[in-house]
Amino acid sequence: MPAIASAVHGEGADFYWHLGDLRRIRGIDEDYVRERRFTEARPSFDDYIRDAWPDFKAHQVKAFGDTPFFVGIGNHETIQPKTRGEFEREFEAMLDRPELKAQRVRDEKRLPPGMVGTARTYYHWIVDGIDFINLDNAVGDRFDDAQLAWFDAVVAAAISDRTVRTVVVGMHEALPHSLADHHSMCSSNDGILSGEKVYRKLVEAHKRGKHVYVLASHSHYYLENLYATKYWQDPRHGGVVLPGWIVGTAGAVRYPLPAEVAPGPGARSHVYGYLSGRVGADGDIAFTYHELTRADIDAALPPDYGPGDAAFCFEENPRLEEIGRSPAAPSCLAGEQEH
Repeated sequence: MPAIASAVHGEGADFYWHLGDLRRIRGIDEDYVRERRFTEARPSFDDYIRDAWPDFKAHQVKAFGDTPFFVGIGNHETIQPKTRGEFEREFEAMLDRPELKAQRVRDEKRLPPGMVGTARTYYHWIVDGIDFINLDNAVGDRFDDAQLAWFDAVVAAAISDRTVRTVVVGMHEALPHSLADHHSMCSSNDGILSGEKVYRKLVEAHKRGKHVYVLASHSHYYLENLYATKYWQDPRHGGVVLPGWIVGTAGAVRYPLPAEVAPGPGARSHVYGYLSGRVGADGDIAFTYHELTRADIDAALPPDYGPGDAAFCFEENPRLEEIGRSPAAPSCLAGEQEH
């Protein structure tokens, strides 16, 4: 993450957007235990749990300095003993950033009564005609009914607003019927149903002339053309393949690619990197993946790490001989089941 922050500063990016899985939680993170303060004694799991999120702020968020940092929630933020409520309390200031607070004020006039609410794990903000929407599918692989109602209202407002040219939606788990169905909202029937509703609402925005892009993480590799599947190509399901990406390469345990995906420039595993977007004159966005090198990581190491720590990240996460292929996607990809 510090190397990503350095690159983001070099590009002059307007903001950084993290789509969840801030810390492992079910076990102590390797970078945490290798901090020099633990040279003499390894931290206990209880110590780690108490410190995991403050340490994320100190070693990851802080590196971005004045660059606005928007945070999403992932499933690891709700692994016991952590909860969504605790996440909301710990990251209250980030979930109530000035941009988000100002957007809620504007939404008092844009959205139906009762749709604005307060700071929460799903939110949106509009800048330069682009509506950035952060969704929460961290629990039960699904969007709940209140969030779906809010999302419908936000997208409907974007569709009717001539000043909004583009809709960019980010979430932790990919929507169903993607190339990553083995590790997505297809894990539950409620996830499939609620995810389909989100996708079809975005298709509506696309058909009404808006540029639409869909981002996710969850799977720890890079994959583009995420929704180029038979299901979404089928006219019975809308016949529209929305531009979609998975970017899960900011430092977590790196996963192999899905069995049915061929490695290449648009599908990379065992890498670190980030996705940047450059906005065109009419609101279209050109997304580019940037892979980080060992030199990038070394140059950005905070002072409480040593040079061997970067080597560990490249050689042990995981070892190359441990990289195979993820299981083939379940039937959700085929689109044969009835919902």
